[in-house]
Amino acid sequence: MLDIYTLGDEILREKTEKIKVFDSALAIFVDAMFETMGESDGIGLAAPQVGVSKQLFVVDTRRPNERLVFINPEIVETSFEQGLYEEGCLSIPNMYSDIMRPLEVTVQAQDLSGKSFTLHASGILARVIQHENDHLNGVLFIDRMEEEAREKLLVAYKKRHKRRK
Repeated sequence: MLDIYTLGDEILREKTEKIKVFDSALAIFVDAMFETMGESDGIGLAAPQVGVSKQLFVVDTRRPNERLVFINPEIVETSFEQGLYEEGCLSIPNMYSDIMRPLEVTVQAQDLSGKSFTLHASGILARVIQHENDHLNGVLFIDRMEEEAREKLLVAYKKRHKRRK
């Protein structure tokens, strides 16, 4: 398993770099990301969350055909219609908030072999894609909250985090 970086770690705020080499080391890293995500009971994990500043995230919504790898992704279209849904993040453990996001997205990315693909997603898959893609730009779900709600969540997180040390 890989270590998951948490709120306060600088890498979570960095803009990531494109992946240029598609080799067995990348495949091994992706397998480790899936293992880490599964062991942590997550449904999405971005490379910066495990200390790697590269444009890569994995998704496993536990639904058929929704165990996916996105390399060098770009969201090219979002629906006008938006919805609220509770989000959490492995990098901000046990903290949740309703976040407004487009209900559908179209993403272009590359797979493990470097082959380009386009995927249109809705529902939970669309939400996870947006959440994980934000990580590649140094954006956390708390950045999408209203300021007052974000401050309350951060205070609660700091109290909980302090108790664990």
